[in-house]
Amino acid sequence: MVLKKKKEIQVDAFFLDHHQLEKLQKFSKAEEQNLASLLLHCAQLRNGIQQIQCIKQIIPLVKKMDQNSACDPMVKACLDILGETYFSLSMKNPLKKVLASSLNGLPEELMMLGVQSFVCCLRAELKTTDVYLYRKVLDNLASCMEDFSLGRASIKNLFEEVLQFLQKSLLDIQEENRQNLGNCIVQTQLMHDLLIAIKVSMMLIQKLQENIQGNLWKHNESFVWQCMCSLLKSSTNFLMDATLLQTVQTTSGLAVILFTRAMYEPVEELPSLVSDLLLGTMNHTGVPAWFVSNCGALCTAELPDSVLLFLCHGALAMLDWKNGSMGENGEKLLLDIASVLLSLSSELKESSVATCLSRVLAIWTNSALAALASGSPNLKIKLNGNSDIIGKVLEYIYTHWDHPLDAIRHQTKLIFKNLLQIHQGTITGSNEESDPFFSRLIKHLLSLDWHVKGKYSSLGCLVECVGTENILQLDRTIPVQILDVMNDQSLAPYASDLLETMFTNHKAHFSSSFRESTWIDQWHNIWVSPLLVILCEGNHDQTTYIIDYYLPKLLKCNPDSLSYMIRILQASADANLGSCSTRGALGALMACLRTARAHGHLELSNIMSNGLVSTECIKQGLVHQHSQVCIDALGLLCETHRTTEIVSMEEMQLIHFFMMYNLNSQSPSVRQQIVSILRKLFCRIQESSQVLYKLEQNKTKQELLENSTTMHPLGILQQYKDFMSSVCDRLFEVLFPGSSHPTRFSALSILESIAEVFSVPKGQAQVFQLDQVIDSTRVQTLIQCFASTFEEVKVLAFGLLMKLRDVAFNFQDSGNIDLLFQAAMDLSTSTKPYDCVTASYLLNFLVHHEGLQHICLGKWVEHNTQVDENTLVSIVEKNTLAVIKLLLMNVEEEIFQAKKSLLRAAASFPMYGRVHCITGALQQLSFNNLTLVSEWKEMVTRLILMSYKLSAVVSPVVQSSSPEGLIPMDTDPESAGRLQMILNEIQPQDTNDYFMQAKILKEHCKEESEKLADQRPMKNTCTEMRGKERQTCDVTAQMVLVCCWRSMKEVSLLLGTLCKLLPSQTTSEPSNGLITIEQVKNIGDYFKHHLLQSRHRGAFELAYAGFVQLMEMLSRCNSESLHKMPEQWLSCVLEEIKSCDPSSTLCATRRSAGIPFYIQALLASEPKKSRTDLLKMTMAELISLATPLNESLSVIPQVHALNILRALYRDTRLGENIMPYVADGIKASILGFMSPVWAVRNSSTLLFSALITRIFGVKREKDENSKKNRMTGGEFFSRFPSLYPFLLKQLEVVTNTLNSEVEELKVHPSLFLLLLILGRLYPSPMDGTHSALSMAPFVPFIIRCGHSPVYRCREMSGQALVPFVMVNEVPRTVLSLLEGLPNSTSHCIRQNSIHGTLLQVFHLLQSYLESKQFVSLDFQQGLTDIITCLGTKLWLAKRLNPCLVTRAAYLDVLVMLSTHLGKCKKQEMQFHEFWEEMNRVISDSELVSGIPYSSVVPGLIQYLQSITKLVISVLPVTADLDIQGSGSAAAKKMSKPSLSIAHLLHCDFHEVRLLMLEAILLWSKQKNSKQITEGREGVLCLLIDLEDTLLTMALKETNHQCFCKVLEILYNMDLRNVLPKTECSIKMNPNELLAWSLNLVDISNSTEGQIIALKFASKLIIHLLQNHHQISEQVLKKWIQLILYFCGDEQETEMLLAAAEVLKSITSFLLISEKLILGLSDTLALWKCVVLLLQNEDLVVRDAAAEVIQVAQSEKKSNEETEFALRIVNAPMALDLAFGILCELLQWWGEIHTGVLILLEWLLGDSDLKRDSETSALEEDDYLFDKGEVNFWAEKLTHARQLSKHLLQLISMTHLTLPHHGELKRLSITALDQAQLVEHHLQALPPTPEFSKTAEFTRLAIQNERILLCLKILNLLKSDDTCKNENLENYVTKSSSSGNMDTFSQGD
Repeated sequence: MVLKKKKEIQVDAFFLDHHQLEKLQKFSKAEEQNLASLLLHCAQLRNGIQQIQCIKQIIPLVKKMDQNSACDPMVKACLDILGETYFSLSMKNPLKKVLASSLNGLPEELMMLGVQSFVCCLRAELKTTDVYLYRKVLDNLASCMEDFSLGRASIKNLFEEVLQFLQKSLLDIQEENRQNLGNCIVQTQLMHDLLIAIKVSMMLIQKLQENIQGNLWKHNESFVWQCMCSLLKSSTNFLMDATLLQTVQTTSGLAVILFTRAMYEPVEELPSLVSDLLLGTMNHTGVPAWFVSNCGALCTAELPDSVLLFLCHGALAMLDWKNGSMGENGEKLLLDIASVLLSLSSELKESSVATCLSRVLAIWTNSALAALASGSPNLKIKLNGNSDIIGKVLEYIYTHWDHPLDAIRHQTKLIFKNLLQIHQGTITGSNEESDPFFSRLIKHLLSLDWHVKGKYSSLGCLVECVGTENILQLDRTIPVQILDVMNDQSLAPYASDLLETMFTNHKAHFSSSFRESTWIDQWHNIWVSPLLVILCEGNHDQTTYIIDYYLPKLLKCNPDSLSYMIRILQASADANLGSCSTRGALGALMACLRTARAHGHLELSNIMSNGLVSTECIKQGLVHQHSQVCIDALGLLCETHRTTEIVSMEEMQLIHFFMMYNLNSQSPSVRQQIVSILRKLFCRIQESSQVLYKLEQNKTKQELLENSTTMHPLGILQQYKDFMSSVCDRLFEVLFPGSSHPTRFSALSILESIAEVFSVPKGQAQVFQLDQVIDSTRVQTLIQCFASTFEEVKVLAFGLLMKLRDVAFNFQDSGNIDLLFQAAMDLSTSTKPYDCVTASYLLNFLVHHEGLQHICLGKWVEHNTQVDENTLVSIVEKNTLAVIKLLLMNVEEEIFQAKKSLLRAAASFPMYGRVHCITGALQQLSFNNLTLVSEWKEMVTRLILMSYKLSAVVSPVVQSSSPEGLIPMDTDPESAGRLQMILNEIQPQDTNDYFMQAKILKEHCKEESEKLADQRPMKNTCTEMRGKERQTCDVTAQMVLVCCWRSMKEVSLLLGTLCKLLPSQTTSEPSNGLITIEQVKNIGDYFKHHLLQSRHRGAFELAYAGFVQLMEMLSRCNSESLHKMPEQWLSCVLEEIKSCDPSSTLCATRRSAGIPFYIQALLASEPKKSRTDLLKMTMAELISLATPLNESLSVIPQVHALNILRALYRDTRLGENIMPYVADGIKASILGFMSPVWAVRNSSTLLFSALITRIFGVKREKDENSKKNRMTGGEFFSRFPSLYPFLLKQLEVVTNTLNSEVEELKVHPSLFLLLLILGRLYPSPMDGTHSALSMAPFVPFIIRCGHSPVYRCREMSGQALVPFVMVNEVPRTVLSLLEGLPNSTSHCIRQNSIHGTLLQVFHLLQSYLESKQFVSLDFQQGLTDIITCLGTKLWLAKRLNPCLVTRAAYLDVLVMLSTHLGKCKKQEMQFHEFWEEMNRVISDSELVSGIPYSSVVPGLIQYLQSITKLVISVLPVTADLDIQGSGSAAAKKMSKPSLSIAHLLHCDFHEVRLLMLEAILLWSKQKNSKQITEGREGVLCLLIDLEDTLLTMALKETNHQCFCKVLEILYNMDLRNVLPKTECSIKMNPNELLAWSLNLVDISNSTEGQIIALKFASKLIIHLLQNHHQISEQVLKKWIQLILYFCGDEQETEMLLAAAEVLKSITSFLLISEKLILGLSDTLALWKCVVLLLQNEDLVVRDAAAEVIQVAQSEKKSNEETEFALRIVNAPMALDLAFGILCELLQWWGEIHTGVLILLEWLLGDSDLKRDSETSALEEDDYLFDKGEVNFWAEKLTHARQLSKHLLQLISMTHLTLPHHGELKRLSITALDQAQLVEHHLQALPPTPEFSKTAEFTRLAIQNERILLCLKILNLLKSDDTCKNENLENYVTKSSSSGNMDTFSQGD
């Protein structure tokens, strides 16, 4: 459902001069219409579209005229005027085309006359001599040749003149371009003119070939020949001129071939000539002299690469390839072009040229297809899929199909598609499906990983050739594999396109193969069933992308599949409702229905009336725990295929229900989706209401209305109005005090949508308008939203108020406006940074009030009577000028004060707020139509001066060497002395007087502090001082720094904003702009100074923001002096960096501070489509500085260069333009890493990191070895060919230092970086034999890196080797590595080399076992060979090997193999020798015989962990064999484990115990979830009789991790097995065990320990209570207290989740049981925990707590079978249900009296108002940024309103009254006391407290409403006569109607 705006066509009208008008008037007749009067009427029209209508009448009128009209002077005059008009119109004006198409219909007899008129006009045009007017002539020539018979005839008549003009224009434009060198704007315009001139020349030759055909002109003397030679010569010059735009060069390449083709004879020889040009084998003897003289530059042996490319393009585009018309020479040329293009592909790396190359190669494949049509057998052999040329083209495809540029990827797909067609063309007649080329391609493509994007499009092309069925025969799981890939958004579009191609092709195959429709089930099983499984159980991202990309395509292909989906999902929807992480069948159903309805495959009313989907089902979807299910359910209701479909009453009710519980979503994407979907609903209401109004007006068409029998149009319109009013009521209702940011954002965004959708032009009937529901309270609510600390809320509220400003100001009296203005002025000078933003929005709102001058500003600023009297001045302009003037006056005074004391300024009046407000006011003013220009000019000048003054005051702090701390944090004398020392150190470098001032201030503060000392205790964290009002204020270093850097930020943004006031078309007259060129230059110098001098990141980052605005303005400006400034600045700063002058102030630390930002801004301002000369120059300079040839030079320029390069490589705006420099950057970083200077090494590392991200993309997965951030070696080295020799050479140098003969620690610094890069590459089955960049040479060097003495390097070499070895090569490589290991008898055993080799074996084997090739026989054979070879080197795992590290490494290999073999069934007997050997290794280990070492022995822990892992992997296998009782002796012998679990659990080393415990825990979880497969029952035997051991361990275990694991295992075990053994093993009865476990929660000093102890204790309590054991009340109280403690807001998430889990586990038995087992107060205390958790800020915690409600609702549903119960619900709904359940339970337990009073206490809240007000005041004053613990999600009033709603319902249903004494009386008194206190506090607040005391005002407003709700209920409870009871019921009905689905009232 997309709403499209109708595009209005703009047509400029034409005008005639007075001579032309006189001529027409002379011939026009008043009494009848003739041609002259028609033209006169047309010329008098001022609307272009009306003129078009008029012109279309010309030809019908002319055709009515008599035959002799050709002699009529009137006709001649009219045709002359039409000709003049035609040539005066611009090319883009539609009038020109209309005129041409009309004149094409001119009768034959008038044609000659028309041609004469046009020739005359054209001749006049061709006399143009001004180069800058050539463009108009060229456009006219092009128009004449485009389907315009008169124009073409005119050009034929003037052929020589036109040719001469074109020849002259090319030469003149070239000369003008040369003279304007350096003037980018003029040059760019000339380039485009030149391009058009070349195109028109080509068009002339192509369209008017007959004029130059025939040999009359082909002699040297003829004029046409000389013109043609000139055109050819110019085109050749342009082609060779690298300074021109690439498009000009490309077009020149086309022109050279076209002109040569027109001139060359014999034509048959032309292909040979072009071949010689391309191959550089030109022999001058056989070439015509005219060609050599005009194209001499092309006849050289070495043409530039780009020229070759453009010539290839020319040859392919301009020669005729169809049907082999050029013969054998043409075939040779075709193959030559291919070889030239493929050789160029490895050279041309600049993005624009690389894109051009891919496009030309695609054209080549089209030409090859055309040439193949001739059926030449030679060409068929040369272009067969197995030929050399096609092999190389395939290699090009494989290296470019994942290219970062879209254009190249797209062309690569086209090339591949054409390539398949070329191969098909060469094998016509044979069977495509069995063709070996296709079979090999499919096999290779399928063996690629699915993360390769090129795989998808290529497979799609292959499907079209060989069919889906043939591919599925190779692997039936392909559809599932592709669907699995769709959890990655970058791959999802590719995957869905491939799936679409496959299932569409498959459907076509089935429907053509099978007559009956029986195939549909098979098709559903392959394409629909896997989709439904994933939709139900898949993760969030995967399901979202499948629904977005795949589902619509599937339904479009086969809409009938929808009923199949609904049937399958509906069957399991009730049982599988989903969860917070999965959609379940219900969520999948919602998604399918939503997609189907939005695409027009479904009518919602039909399926609801058919009972396929119930209202309750949609309701459950609308409040589902999974946010996306809610969105889909809402989408189902709102999105329709037709935008005018009537919204039904049922839909409205459900949407209202949705809005009750979903506005508070923390996810921004969910909020945006809600707003977007509801906007579609509002558009539906708006558009369908317009239809209804028309139907109402036109009663006769009443039957056209759907459902016309059921509802009258006016009735529906009234429903719409009521519904929209109720929606607005709900939205304003949720903007209550204390509502969360998500709620406010949602409500304001939806209100904004309503305001936009229902703002229709006046006069049109309107179903609803937002201003109808606005009153003063609501305006006040919107204004209060400015106080939000979230700026997006301010933005939305401001936008809404602007739309409603007329209504809004009507509700604001002058007193209110004055208060708001006063508040804004106060906030603009607040010390809290967010206050000035509020002030800015308030002022921007108030300047629209027409009375602002008189109400507020009169007190502050003197009136300018001239301005007041000028009625033309807009209110906004007048007010804005006055407000800025006032703010400027204030800030100028404050700057004056700050010069005296910066500390006082920071504490009392930080100036940045005022400047922020000025910038805000300027940004919302339109400067295009100002009236008070002189006042504004003066204002701009003052603002610029103020900016410089403010900057001068604050810049010393941000430019100092230590901006973060200049003021001592305490006032003791020692600190003061230390400060003085720091200041003395800094002063000589920074050379400013600020520090002296700071010292004087320091002394002044000390005196003030001494005076204060007797009043209150000293704070040792602040410098204290007194303001003018004698009030104390604290100045922290943070405050001064914030004041300074924010002031710098605001000054930068203000200056950036002011720069935009310079008009883009600057003229010599200075009056044009509000700011002068001189001022702009000064601002530029200011930015330069600050970016290059600031040390504080905040300051220079924000100065950068302003500087970027300036640069954008300069790039658009046509002033030559301004345009050249970036280039001059760049040269200056590069010169300063190079010079490394000792007096330079550039900062060499802090990553060069602002210098990279400065250069980034200068380079990013270059136009994207320019030649990027600045970038080229800068990169050349920086790379030469970063890789200095002479190391003795200063390192500072090198450090700067490396830092700047890093910033440039990270800058996304430079895009692909930076890629050609990546290889040089890698070289610089690797060479820099070898520098002896730390600063260079540090900067090189940072640069290297940036480059890795630039090459391989942003890391998206935690897995270091994920292939998502990797690339094939072929692709990497084809994109960066210069890195191939460099990395190989570096690797060779590195490995030469690893001399195995001398084992000394000689480490090459760059080894680590080299291995990091190489580890990111991987081999591809597509890496062919055609590439010279093979990965093989790297392998021996990487293997040698494994001998490094550095442990980490050995590890990295193991990882880096994997990518270089193809999967099928792994067994051979592993065997050769293993054979290289020494035997136990070898003399020279080098443990480093052994370790490196073993690590390489480990990583290779790991990749091999993960390669999903288990099924192949080769795989099994390879594995057997490896196991056999490992057996020969087994001594390395035993005591014969003294090195524990290599023993551990060997054991790790064995562990991996044993784990793999243990998972594979039926292999134990096959490898029984292997298992025997494993048992021997274990028996030989120290674990069995005892460990003789201490833990300090290197590698001991590693070895013990590895041997333990081996035992753990062998134990289940031996146990399985034991159970199976295999008959063979070998098996019996093998099945005896050499170590028991108990033995390992008693080991002295906790690492061994921990590993064993983790294994036991895993096995017990598998046992509990019944995941143990058949034949794996041995694990169950291992778990028998472990309870004693574990209980004993629980008491004795000293290691914390092990202890937690023991408890967790006990928690996972069945307590019926554990408790009987406690008496004998640990001498505890169950109650003692419970007391012990509860005590653990208290004494444990780790969260993990506390959590598992509480969970275990809780499980124990439930078990004991269920089995009727007595538990003391004290123990139960302690347990409840612990749960309450766990639910505290400040607790860690893990503790909160544990509490939720415990509460869920006790729900059925304790929280909702029929009997009160724990007593009312304790049970309600536990319910309060549920309520607290449901309001936690963390979504995970809320979702976990909502599961308590799920359990309760499920039980309720099973008890009351008929009723539908909402179960899987989100937190807001769960909270509402929780209160509802509680009230029901109170009735059930018979505890209403006591329960209601407890719930009323909850409602009242337990806050101490006095204490709260004091703490909030302290918080507001003390902290600048720190807000302490704040819950940004919970809304106290939502909670209070829901609770009161349910209490009122309970009182109403039970007619409850209570006697007014005891508890009720106490509660009433408390509530009344609180009400008085709140009232007192509210009265004590200053005016506009919502802005000045936001936190306190909000808190009091919330408490006030809670008290009122409580008093209302108390009042009802006190009533005791029946009359009042009836009133009560009426009241309840009214206030609970917010939940009633039949009405849309606001609710309570």
